[in-house]
Amino acid sequence: MSPEPEVVILPTAAALAQEVADRLIHTLVAVQADHPARLVLTGGGVGIATLQALREHPERDRIDWAAIQLWWGDERYLPAQDAQRNDLQARQALLDHVNLTATHVHPMPVVTPDSDLTTSASLYDHQVEQALRAGQRPFDVVLLGVGPDGHVASLFPGQPLPTSGRWAIPVAHSPKPPPQRISLTPRALCCTRQVWLLAAGQQKAAAVAASLRQQEDLPASHVHGQEHTYWWLDRSAAGELT
Repeated sequence: MSPEPEVVILPTAAALAQEVADRLIHTLVAVQADHPARLVLTGGGVGIATLQALREHPERDRIDWAAIQLWWGDERYLPAQDAQRNDLQARQALLDHVNLTATHVHPMPVVTPDSDLTTSASLYDHQVEQALRAGQRPFDVVLLGVGPDGHVASLFPGQPLPTSGRWAIPVAHSPKPPPQRISLTPRALCCTRQVWLLAAGQQKAAAVAASLRQQEDLPASHVHGQEHTYWWLDRSAAGELT
């Protein structure tokens, strides 16, 4: 059974991003004392703000960036330089400003004239499978933004959650644009020591409360870390919690 989630509430979205960045530094430094860290990134407002806060943090370089392995929880299936892509936003916010090893960064595939969504998702599925099976250990931290409808990654309510053995899947009809995406599955997202769910803003409050209370069958309520599950909230997103 997964451990009970821990809820951390900060006064503002800016304070939330700063606190997550600070805790992430300490967590990754502790992980790297034992093995190279595996971090799964998220997009969205709070996710990118956290990366910006990490870039500006005075202790940023305590992390051995050259050793860290980076993955993504989901991606908009768009050309490489499209401003909506999570990996491009992450590079601008942080990744282009630290000393990463190029082969340790694993962005999801981009649209090209010869590509298609299903094949691209299968390629990423294979990459994740190879990484998790070869190392025989899970991701260390998965960052996930929570949408106002309770979605995480590109797993949306009202769409059946994948129950197959896949690690990554194509999402052909996302209710949130753009419609074509690639997403890690619950199996992959839960194959991690720590899951950190991030939410800021009053528009997230109902989904946060419903997910934590297991009141609705929302994707956010299906994701748990093997050792810890943290919900990082600003005061507005926590507004419907007792």
